[in-house]
Amino acid sequence: MGLLEQITSPEDVRHLSPDQVSELADEIRTFLVDQVSCTGGHLGPNLGVVELTIALHRVFESPKDTIVFDTGHQAYVHKLLTGRTDFSRLRKQGGLSGYPSRAESEHDVVENSHASTALSWVDGIARARALAGDEHRAVVAVVGDGALTGGMAWEALNNIADGANRPMVIVVNDNGRSYAPTIGGFARHLDVMRTTRSYESMMEWGKLTLRRSGPPGRLAYDALHGLKKGIKDVVAPQQGMFEDLGLKYIGPVDGHDEPAVERALGLAKAFEGPVIVHVITEKGRGYSPAERDVADRFHAVVPIHPETGLPLAPSRFGWTSVFADEIVAIGQRRGDVVAVTAAMLAPVGLARFAEEFPDRVIDVGIAEQHAVTSAAGMAFAGLHPVVCIYASFLNRAFDQVLMDVALHRAGVTFVLDRAGLTGDDGASHNGMWDLAMLGMVPGLRLAAPRDEPTLRAALRQAVDTDDAPTVVRYPKGPLGDPLPAVDEVDGVDVLVRHDGTGPRVLVVAVGSTAHTGLAVAELLAAHDVACSVVDPRWPLPVPEALVKLAGEHDHVVTIEDGLVEGGVGSLLCGAARHAGVRTPVQSFGVPRAFLAHASCEQLVVDLHLGANDIAGQVLAFLAPKDDSTC
Repeated sequence: MGLLEQITSPEDVRHLSPDQVSELADEIRTFLVDQVSCTGGHLGPNLGVVELTIALHRVFESPKDTIVFDTGHQAYVHKLLTGRTDFSRLRKQGGLSGYPSRAESEHDVVENSHASTALSWVDGIARARALAGDEHRAVVAVVGDGALTGGMAWEALNNIADGANRPMVIVVNDNGRSYAPTIGGFARHLDVMRTTRSYESMMEWGKLTLRRSGPPGRLAYDALHGLKKGIKDVVAPQQGMFEDLGLKYIGPVDGHDEPAVERALGLAKAFEGPVIVHVITEKGRGYSPAERDVADRFHAVVPIHPETGLPLAPSRFGWTSVFADEIVAIGQRRGDVVAVTAAMLAPVGLARFAEEFPDRVIDVGIAEQHAVTSAAGMAFAGLHPVVCIYASFLNRAFDQVLMDVALHRAGVTFVLDRAGLTGDDGASHNGMWDLAMLGMVPGLRLAAPRDEPTLRAALRQAVDTDDAPTVVRYPKGPLGDPLPAVDEVDGVDVLVRHDGTGPRVLVVAVGSTAHTGLAVAELLAAHDVACSVVDPRWPLPVPEALVKLAGEHDHVVTIEDGLVEGGVGSLLCGAARHAGVRTPVQSFGVPRAFLAHASCEQLVVDLHLGANDIAGQVLAFLAPKDDSTC
């Protein structure tokens, strides 16, 4: 039996010998490659934090001590060390989440997989414990170096530094290869000295005594302090950056030297105040295909061959690929178009644009708020910025969209990738909020293309709008077959018309739900329902032509992959009532709930958003009512 099979809790990890720790690290890497290559998931980040996570659980006593992972996609090792070793259904319905999950374990705290939030969490936890007089339980944040590009992290650090007596440990997992680790006994000695209370007391005594000793004493103190700071800024500028905030700093530490990491964490735990532990790790460590992948070190993978790292099935041409191609064509046509991304250049399809126009791509890091307001400034100065972002991440910058872009009628285009249901990554990654959220923004126009031609057309039209914000949103995954319109009514595409002697039903299919809308129409037509399917293409704000079409039918059905409450169907219903149209509107979409991880196909089944379910509910609504029942 291997060591990993014997680990049921962090207590088992603390009882291991140093040799067993090294053996366990090797077993974990083998396990991760074998399992994640079958299921897909965040492989590279977890291979990089094996020793770090083992050290965390040897120094701290979870769940008594609280460990908070920022973003959480590097928590697979944490799951293994807390007794969750069945990875066979990782990120699938009924299996383990790809992120920390309170439903899975008492060792998990923060489920949100959005970055730069962990420091605020630990600050709040530490404050609460201080007020309760319960300061003997450690609070730890594990933060990637990328998360520190987010403004919220620095807001938290500013407040953490203000509470110097609140003990907490902030582990900065630096896998960006920005610094070389400081090694050797002298560096370890300095770490011990900096985090010893006697050293703090001595420095405070020197400060008070020397500065009270007249001009010579003050001169001596200033010289010593300046010398200390000068050397520190030259040798370890990152240390000075944190200590200028009032935070103690340990590191850099080799994150793959488990005893060194354990020693640094032990020092930090013993210090009665906030401490930064700077750990240098290598993403994809120990797996040669990942180590050779310079771009992102296998950050997230589909099912792959474990030996080669190659995908088991070739990727199908998808929505992001179409955008990647079209934005380059637009960039060639218009020199004022610039692309903005928040640390997601390749995932959102900007790699080719960056190759062709390197000076016209701005990567702001994990700072969505800054990305949006900076784009407003670029628009004011004569550029047309295209902000490319995952739909769920735009939630973080809604105020900036509203007050900085829309209020000023800035010509900014937002391209929302992974809109609608994304499934496997769980509640925080589903891009299901954008339609309801953006529907309330004055002056904003939103396109939801249904196929490749309408995506290309929508993007060109959006970028050609320079006096108001525009949005183009599309789902994750491969494209379906093109769906040409049979007619067009004032900008609203008619996809099909079915004759029948029954009620006249208008099916409004938003974006990628067009295929579902057509299947619903076929089922209704089989029951002699006269049915038309339309795609508004630009559903926000609700087109007047759509309201007029609603008034020409007996019943309206709307289908969308966003929130049904406050979504396109809800807005159409309101616009129709305002125009005096009393046609009933039956809306289908995502309920107002956080959805557990599952495949998109499974979510559609569970939410009754398949064609059979929708058609059945429409027919039930249209069926003659027995007025004698109540």
